[in-house]
Amino acid sequence: MQTAPKISNSQRPLIEQRNVPCARVEALLLEMETSIADRELLNLFRNCYPNTLDTSASLSDSSNPADAFIITGDINAMWLRDAPAQIHPYLPFINESLELKQLFIGTINRMMECIELDPYANAFYRETTKVGEWQKDHTHMQPGVHERKWELDSLCYFLRLSADLYDQAGAVDCFNRRWLKTLERILRIFRTQQSFPNEYTFSRDCRTATETLQLNGLGTPSKACGLIRSAFRPSDDACTLPFHIPSNCMAATMLDRVALICEKIYQATPLAASCRQIASEIRSALSKHAIIEHRKYGEVYAYEVDGYGGHILMDDANVPSLLALPYLGFCSTEDPIYKNTRALILSEDNPYFFKQNDFEGIGSPHTGLGQIWPMSIILRAMTSTDSKEIRHCLDLLKRSHADTGFMHESFSAENPAIFTRSWFCWANGLFGELILKLNKSYPECLQV
Repeated sequence: MQTAPKISNSQRPLIEQRNVPCARVEALLLEMETSIADRELLNLFRNCYPNTLDTSASLSDSSNPADAFIITGDINAMWLRDAPAQIHPYLPFINESLELKQLFIGTINRMMECIELDPYANAFYRETTKVGEWQKDHTHMQPGVHERKWELDSLCYFLRLSADLYDQAGAVDCFNRRWLKTLERILRIFRTQQSFPNEYTFSRDCRTATETLQLNGLGTPSKACGLIRSAFRPSDDACTLPFHIPSNCMAATMLDRVALICEKIYQATPLAASCRQIASEIRSALSKHAIIEHRKYGEVYAYEVDGYGGHILMDDANVPSLLALPYLGFCSTEDPIYKNTRALILSEDNPYFFKQNDFEGIGSPHTGLGQIWPMSIILRAMTSTDSKEIRHCLDLLKRSHADTGFMHESFSAENPAIFTRSWFCWANGLFGELILKLNKSYPECLQV
């Protein structure tokens, strides 16, 4: 845990020290001055929105094709989940900025290289020869791999980034034969992980149960039903039950989206059909296994299931989460089951919803009891249709950044000056994305 110092308003590096300077982003920061009435909220936006470009993204000047490497912030490795999530807030502007478009193309190119190296790994080093701190894990570790935790959402984020780039910019040069081969590799992994046991195993010599898998690394048993296993959650904690529902919802959504790329760019109708077939199997299984009748809330989505009837009712702040399902495009905010689920997970009937000292939000087993994640507050506002609730979330975010000018991984509900991770670019970018969304959809919330 860290304790926050008092800071001045701007926490950005000097211009000459910024990793990926972008004139369009600088112009946007100026444009938003008239949109955000609250000075503290404006300063948070100025610090947070460009944070990935300023500090953690690097774009090669000379490589052809484009190559980008994006660290999470205070961990010097690239996560298949965090990297595309960090640049997602810049998506609306890629056709107005060559730097941003190259950053997206370069990130996809780098992710293809990572997936070729090991589709089961969740994080990688820039240097493919580097041997890191987790090389002693009992799994098929290789140089260049930082950590080899199989997390379904990691590959889903590659699909999402690809679909977003195609929707925004069309058939740019990263959509080549290599991309098609990468998709085929992903589909093979998805098929493999619909069964148990299978080729993936992982165990770690540790004292923390969430850092390893049971049954000599195989993980918890599951009954084949069409869902895809995930050994670990988006938090990097081991799943309690192996069918992580938010990740499966994300997989179904993104498979349907990339099927269109297969048809429009490659005329690969059979591959598109394979994408849609797996997506259909997932959706069918979700309707049979993921929807639970709760005595208080009615039909809700479980967080994890095992195909045998076992289920867990909770949510974790990391995205994909149940709270984030509309944000990911899986369902509408008005979907009845989502609304019931939202009511459950934003209440004390969710064991990881914490409320204390005028602070409230969803946390994670990853950071322990009483630690609220700003990411959950951001997603609550992002998926809300209530201006009062949105303003409440903005107030929580303003009061919890502990005078640092940035979002954190988590903060103590007892004292927000005690927090984890002072340099967490994903949360910073997500906050910037929220402000831009509100500026379009709920501008009145920024004028108070």
